[in-house]
Amino acid sequence: MSVGTASVLVAVWLACALARRRRPSRWVTVTGAFAREFTAIMLLLGLWQYVGAFVHTRVAGAMERGRHVASLEAAMHLPSERAVQHVLLVVPRLSEAADVYYAYAHLNGTALFVVWLWWRHRPFYPRARFVIITSTLACLLVQSVPVAPPRLLPDLGFVDTALRDGHSVYGEFGAGMSNQLAAMPSVHVAWAVIVGWYVFWAVPRRWRWLGPLHTVLTVLVVVGTANHWWLDGLVGAGFVALAMLAGWGAPRLWRRGARGPAPVPARAPEAEPGMARIPSIRP
Repeated sequence: MSVGTASVLVAVWLACALARRRRPSRWVTVTGAFAREFTAIMLLLGLWQYVGAFVHTRVAGAMERGRHVASLEAAMHLPSERAVQHVLLVVPRLSEAADVYYAYAHLNGTALFVVWLWWRHRPFYPRARFVIITSTLACLLVQSVPVAPPRLLPDLGFVDTALRDGHSVYGEFGAGMSNQLAAMPSVHVAWAVIVGWYVFWAVPRRWRWLGPLHTVLTVLVVVGTANHWWLDGLVGAGFVALAMLAGWGAPRLWRRGARGPAPVPARAPEAEPGMARIPSIRP
């Protein structure tokens, strides 16, 4: 579906490019720019779906890796995901709300954020686009190694709340969607960190708290619904931080390389060894 949408966007882009040559207009220009920009986003989403399908064919070792993540978190003294899930299990309405948030806030929220940033806050958009693409590609590279999420390990005390409540976007393991083993790292958390960061800096002061709130809610939801480990989110957020540093430093290095090395200031000739420097005599 994502590749098909990208193909439609490419067709719209080319059509707008031809129309702009014949009869330029602002509407054609904006539509063509929109189609060009979001073709890359849809191709990235298609790549994500492809990686999920690839991981689905490599089930061996996924459950063991999930248990290794749980053991590593215990060794790091991280809080248990079961403590967050216990709150959802006690309050059924809260559990259902978390399941719905997980199902709809990730892709839909990020898509609306990207369109909004491109339309209303264009100066922030190029850097955000770089961070989204770079961090997502890094996540996809790691996700090629299948890791089971907590909800697929009921022996450790986890419950698949979405499947229990009838809001699962995956279905039964082995019979539903194919990307159930792409838990590490969490693209949900990575994208939520990006949304939270740029909303905080782009919107007016009285509304900027909505961005960090979305980030915090996403972390609690993906953990409480047993779709991700704490470490999944930490690694995803780490990739975002590295992408932000790369986006900040790469242009500066490029400009510095284009200017070339700084000229070395001329120095006065040194006196030869064994000879005293002759002081200048003014008339």
